[in-house]
Amino acid sequence: MVKTVVFDIGETLVRDDRYWGSWADWLNIPRHTLSALVGAVTALGMDNAEAIRLLRPDIDLRAVRQAREEAGQGEYLDETDLYPDVRTGLQALRDTGFRVCVAGNQTRKAGDLLRGLSIPADVIATSEEWNIAKPDPEFFRKVLQLAEAPAHETVYVGDHPANDITPAKASGLRTCIIRRGPWGHLWGNDPATLDSVDWNIDSITELPSLLSGS
Repeated sequence: MVKTVVFDIGETLVRDDRYWGSWADWLNIPRHTLSALVGAVTALGMDNAEAIRLLRPDIDLRAVRQAREEAGQGEYLDETDLYPDVRTGLQALRDTGFRVCVAGNQTRKAGDLLRGLSIPADVIATSEEWNIAKPDPEFFRKVLQLAEAPAHETVYVGDHPANDITPAKASGLRTCIIRRGPWGHLWGNDPATLDSVDWNIDSITELPSLLSGS
């Protein structure tokens, strides 16, 4: 029986439009150019930051992030960045008796910003806070510590097969792909992906009934 549901962050709970748009504006490049490159490198299995390095090969990402923060143009999240089903979906899961956790490849600041939105989650953690990122198996060992449930009673929900579904499944967790954002739409109807997951959804609000009694 499923006891805990753990969610990825980017393009699962939070839209990435603002994040990549702000990077394009800072680098003075067309937003579409960066967005397309992010899609291309991710589809090739590369870290999405490689899109920035393709455009600015000599960039020091840490230094630029700091410069953006100092200029008041650093990371930012507000209610408009959340997908519209996040609050209702997460609350419905909690009301049904599930523990709800959030863990994704994000910065420490992104974790603080997300916690500041007071979404209905028992706990929120990011890869920078853990100093380990998906798809490393250690990330999913930490996910299970967060879940406070055995792997077979924990579901990881994400939009990306290589970063979310495959490594979570390899760690013994049950898996669910959400069909939204570029990766969810790219792989959400792929037969091989659908064969590998326990559930596939279009909205978080589908989960309480799907998981009850599972």
